[in-house]
Amino acid sequence: MPPPPPPPKQGVPTAPRPPVQAQKALHELEPIIAFYIFAAANIVAAFFAPIQDCDEVFNYWEPTHYLNHGYGLQTWEYSPEYAIRSWTYTGMHSLVIKLGMMPLRFMGYARSRTAEFYFLRTFLAIVCALCQTRLYSVVARTFNPRVALFFVFVMVFSPGMYHAAPAYLPSSFAMYMTMLGFSAFMDWSGGIRTAQGIMWFGIGTLLGWPFAGALVLPFVAEEVFLVSLTGEVIECITRLADGFVRSLLVLALQMALDTFFYKTITCVPWNIVMYNVFSGGSRGPDIYGVEPWHFYIRNLALNFNIWFFLALGALPLVLVQHLLLQRSVSKQTLLRSTVFVSPFYLWLGIFTLQPHKEERFMYPAYPALALNAAIALHILLANLGSTDPSRWVSKIPPQVKLAIVSIPLLLAFDVGVLRTIGTLTAYPAPLKVYKPLHQVGVSKPGDNVCLGKEWYRFPSSYLLPERVRPKFIKSEFSGLLPGEFSEANAGGFGLFPGTWLIPSGMNDENLEDPGKYTSIEHCEFIVDSSLPGVAPTALEPDYIADTEHWDKLRCEPFLDVTQTHLLGRLLWIPDLPFIPEQFRRKWGQYCLLQRRSSGEKAQDP
Repeated sequence: MPPPPPPPKQGVPTAPRPPVQAQKALHELEPIIAFYIFAAANIVAAFFAPIQDCDEVFNYWEPTHYLNHGYGLQTWEYSPEYAIRSWTYTGMHSLVIKLGMMPLRFMGYARSRTAEFYFLRTFLAIVCALCQTRLYSVVARTFNPRVALFFVFVMVFSPGMYHAAPAYLPSSFAMYMTMLGFSAFMDWSGGIRTAQGIMWFGIGTLLGWPFAGALVLPFVAEEVFLVSLTGEVIECITRLADGFVRSLLVLALQMALDTFFYKTITCVPWNIVMYNVFSGGSRGPDIYGVEPWHFYIRNLALNFNIWFFLALGALPLVLVQHLLLQRSVSKQTLLRSTVFVSPFYLWLGIFTLQPHKEERFMYPAYPALALNAAIALHILLANLGSTDPSRWVSKIPPQVKLAIVSIPLLLAFDVGVLRTIGTLTAYPAPLKVYKPLHQVGVSKPGDNVCLGKEWYRFPSSYLLPERVRPKFIKSEFSGLLPGEFSEANAGGFGLFPGTWLIPSGMNDENLEDPGKYTSIEHCEFIVDSSLPGVAPTALEPDYIADTEHWDKLRCEPFLDVTQTHLLGRLLWIPDLPFIPEQFRRKWGQYCLLQRRSSGEKAQDP
């Protein structure tokens, strides 16, 4: 039993204190409640968020489909000649599907590949929620409960997390590991966890994305700086070496598995670095497009609105708070606070300097952005709420303070939700139009679903019935399309021959290979779009309007960005009569078409 509190001093009035549990409820969310909130938001995204990047489909979903079902589309990155994608990472997800679906199939549920697709997305959403909860609880315990609450708000209501949380991408996996790494370095309760932090960042770097290792640098720098003050050199070296050895063990396992699949000694993280950093000329990431320096500023402003600008202001606010105002608003020193907010600046700076930019490259830094924004908002509110009569903010009426705080926060909430709903309602068609193929008598094994100009929106073979194959027909695109994993019977030479047999027609210069195309005569189905603002061409005719040869099986509305006002492209604008015509969203069609039988009479559209 704890000792009773000391009696109050004579003459000092005391107010009754609320119970400890009540105090905690006022300032801190229980971790299990935080997990439910994170999981609910992420699972909604898993079921409804469109796949934004064709790299997710062709480099991860399709190889996983090959491992689980024996066929799938293959990109040049998986050719043993280049080997810049890890079968260890893909195999982990294949195993999750295999093991996770077994009890469902045993009970007679979830027999389709579509169920496997949503099962894995849900699994990733829950893993992300667990990592978010871990970081939330550490921030609440070691920094400030209010900062942790703001962290939850940013992560749940930002459109960026809606896409990143359930994405089957190494950058999302690196984001998960970043949260665990942050948690280990921040949580000093029970001892310094440097080795554990390095291990988590190591896993994210090796199995996920090699460049994610940059996020560990501020924490390692802190470790070295503290050694210069304490003189505990041996202890520091031991912790760093421990984390390094753990990461080496992960690398050894990864190399063993990748070597098994590629049938040659392979270090995929090194291959990725070599390709992205040391290749040049007609090779390297820049051949896929370059963006101006402000690309990420615009992108993060869209995906995090006010939170992005608060995140940028975190370090100046921390410095002003500690050095000028000389007031502490958290349990941490200036050094630790600076270390906590610096990874976001480091990441943004590194990738702003790279010519080739993509939204997913920011995923690993999303937790750092959310933490920075939460810290910045906490500092602003702590100063705005000051009652010190010597400070001018104490003279602001409470109603004005409430408006100053609530209006931007409500605006951030509204903009975040409207952008998320806008994306959900504008581009869900690719996840919906394939459903008729699963109806009895519509498709059969051996049928081809052909993709022309809509090739990059294909959501993977998991949404097709068994042995119904995706094929490409020629469009205006003139780069290298994926081929198919070899299904050759390799006899006693090992499992999964498609992982080690060198495919034909692959190159690392994005040069078109005519062998990747199928003649339209071999297409039983076509997926096509018809948008008012996009004129047909000889290579991209309007198949939807060609009712003589094609029937509509299913069509879904699809946003025509060329005809829609900027506001309608960025946010959800309801299609209501009082909305001015110029701001309404303009729509086209996204359809699954079936070839008419010979002699079948065309119906009037």
